Amino acid sequence: EVQLQASGGGLVQPGGSLRLSCAASGFTFRDHRVGWFRQAPGKEREGVACSSDDDGNSYYAESVEGRFTISRDNDKRTVYLQMNGLKPEDTAVYYCATDLYGLGRAVLPCPRARGVDFWAKGTQVTVSS
Repeated sequence: EVQLQASGGGLVQPGGSLRLSCAASGFTFRDHRVGWFRQAPGKEREGVACSSDDDGNSYYAESVEGRFTISRDNDKRTVYLQMNGLKPEDTAVYYCATDLYGLGRAVLPCPRARGVDFWAKGTQVTVSS
């Protein structure tokens, strides 16, 4: 059974940092794209970061470029999102996801990404003073 479990959210002041983690099981982690989406109340879901399996690169939405860093540890089957310089507009529920079979509609911000079909339960990030 494919499972993704995200953790690490919380309350942080503007300018602060948080690191999200997402542990995966049930599939060959190193062979698949994984990444992070977020959704704020009343806003569209946004793909913010993607770790590509085919070219080994990382890709980001413009809104987080230069502040967020995605990384993966294939031995631990875990993907991370280091978030620095957090702003109030980064407040959202964050979800990690993978396009294992490409059957979903949402797409990670990686070249050649397919539809995401497995999601972790979200973790809340609140940036506020």
